[in-house]
Amino acid sequence: MNIFNIIYRKTQLGKTLQFIYHWINQNLVPTKIYLKRRFKKKHGFYPNLIDPQTLNEKIIWLKLYDKTELHTICADKYRVREFIKNEIGEKYLVPLILKTEQVQDLTPKNLPDAPFIIKTNHDSGGGIIVKDKNSLDWEESRITLEKRLKHNHYKKSKEWQYKNIKPLIIVEKLLQTESGDIPFDYKLHCFNGKVRMIQVDMGRGTDNHYRNWYNIDWEREPYKWSSPKDFGKATDPSEEDIEKPPTLNEMILLSEHLAKSFIYVRVDWYDVDGKLYFGELTFHHDGGNQKILPEIWDKKLGSELILKPSL
Repeated sequence: MNIFNIIYRKTQLGKTLQFIYHWINQNLVPTKIYLKRRFKKKHGFYPNLIDPQTLNEKIIWLKLYDKTELHTICADKYRVREFIKNEIGEKYLVPLILKTEQVQDLTPKNLPDAPFIIKTNHDSGGGIIVKDKNSLDWEESRITLEKRLKHNHYKKSKEWQYKNIKPLIIVEKLLQTESGDIPFDYKLHCFNGKVRMIQVDMGRGTDNHYRNWYNIDWEREPYKWSSPKDFGKATDPSEEDIEKPPTLNEMILLSEHLAKSFIYVRVDWYDVDGKLYFGELTFHHDGGNQKILPEIWDKKLGSELILKPSL
């Protein structure tokens, strides 16, 4: 590592320069250029946005050209609840405990003794899991959430649907199986209103976070589309197969109903001992910035997604 890299990465001056660089990049660089540069950094080539071929290229195209008010409603983790209630029924919603704009409302007396999760409605990522409220550092949690309320996920991701969401804090019941485990996360990727593949995330938040891929007949897919974890690891598939959930057909039917208004959407579900709960709707899986391996599958899957004007 040369002296300039040491200064840039290891000193306060370097941190200041990094902040300035990222601020300029996110606020002054035109969106299309920003997305193309980020894509090249991840994939090694610039995306073809005139005639996109790969699935990841098409996700970038959708970021730029597929924008509707419904996208914003459905990306909002609070407002999407009304959409789900109207489309498929309230029984699929995770019970809501609290909604607030003020971190000061997050106090032990305002929340139950039962486990819950605290999250914001306007960004991407996990929340604060609370299994015992008496052991939570409430002040530190409020500081963390205050920062998240001020963060606009659009600036980094350029996913338009996040740009105009009014930030809120929501508290929901923590979903757990009878054995006390966090349930598997089933993510159904829908192309033009039909489920194309199913992503199963196991062991989220642990060193044993694996991600398997299946088709609608619950056969393993021959590729991986992993996300980075700490220490250079990734959410690669596990060697062991996952048993087909008894709610699979229900998941598929409900996902295709919810997907009917979108070109591409990922519909997330939790199966808690045979009862389905809706997770979220995601329109640009990993921002189009993670490789599908073998790479030929990026193009094969891309050929199956048909782009068209916003509905």
